[in-house]
Amino acid sequence: MKCYELQGPGGIDALALVDKPVPRPAAGEVLVRLTAASLNYRDLLTVRGGYGSRQKFPLVPSSDGAGVVEAVGEGVAFVPGDRVIGSFFESWTGGEPSEAKMRAALGGAVDGTLSEYRIFPAQALVRTPAHLTDIEAATLPCAGVTAWSAVIKLGGIRPGQTVLTQGTGGVSIFALQIARMAGARVIATSSSETKIARLISLGADVTLNYKTTPDWGKKAREITGQGVDLVVEVGGVGTLNESIRATKIGGTIAFIGVLAGAPASELRLPLMVMQQQRLQGVTVGSVDDLQALANALALHQVKPVVDRVFPFAEARDAFHYMASGAHLGKVAIAIG
Repeated sequence: MKCYELQGPGGIDALALVDKPVPRPAAGEVLVRLTAASLNYRDLLTVRGGYGSRQKFPLVPSSDGAGVVEAVGEGVAFVPGDRVIGSFFESWTGGEPSEAKMRAALGGAVDGTLSEYRIFPAQALVRTPAHLTDIEAATLPCAGVTAWSAVIKLGGIRPGQTVLTQGTGGVSIFALQIARMAGARVIATSSSETKIARLISLGADVTLNYKTTPDWGKKAREITGQGVDLVVEVGGVGTLNESIRATKIGGTIAFIGVLAGAPASELRLPLMVMQQQRLQGVTVGSVDDLQALANALALHQVKPVVDRVFPFAEARDAFHYMASGAHLGKVAIAIG
């Protein structure tokens, strides 16, 4: 089989296409013929060598993948031909997170999905919803589950509440779709009027251009009259002040991203304290969370937003395209 391998911190162009033998599944394992992968900002960090001490070399990158069961080991309920999605954390099947459950993250601590075949523990796989293509299914494990955890599992959003999303990356677009499925109102931000038009078509109730409205947090509070119930914070420290301004008393900021930087001394932490806001860290989720997301998408017949699909031979170009920031939604790679 062929797979991409990063043999050191050499960046995107150092990704090597290598040949390896197709593995055989042991008891409790499943051999999946991967047909699709998708990229996350985290995958870009990994390839650039900036993902910390848990990163190993050589490494097959990319955490998200979907495909078809090729062979199974003893004691497995899946059968050849089943369409499946691999979970981001192989050992976190459900319940509360722990160091042990979060140790094996695909495309970081263990090999990922930019490969023609991969062995998965049977408990780490979820059946692909019938209405999704493999490309669409491959977008769910990291960005989709992160948004699900932020909005539903940890954010606890209910009908009639208001969610603010930032930008048009994978997590933000999923958060918009999930919030709308939950019956919430969505305020979405972007710096591009073209992308804002797309956000409106996806169901955003209010849009704010953060370039022309740099005090978008204050504006969101004015629009709602009291502030939003939840901010899906993907910018990081650089956008946190406006998120604090946008959030109502007793509201939640789901803290996910590290895209924008700012001196920590400039943070409005006293305001967060006075307003009893909750800063909730979010790191993807469990197999159960992936299953819940898949069930919700199937029930509402909602499809992920895929911006562009690259062939397997052009995987490096997919990383470069994602690095450009031109995408809206997900960047995917067709492996088959």
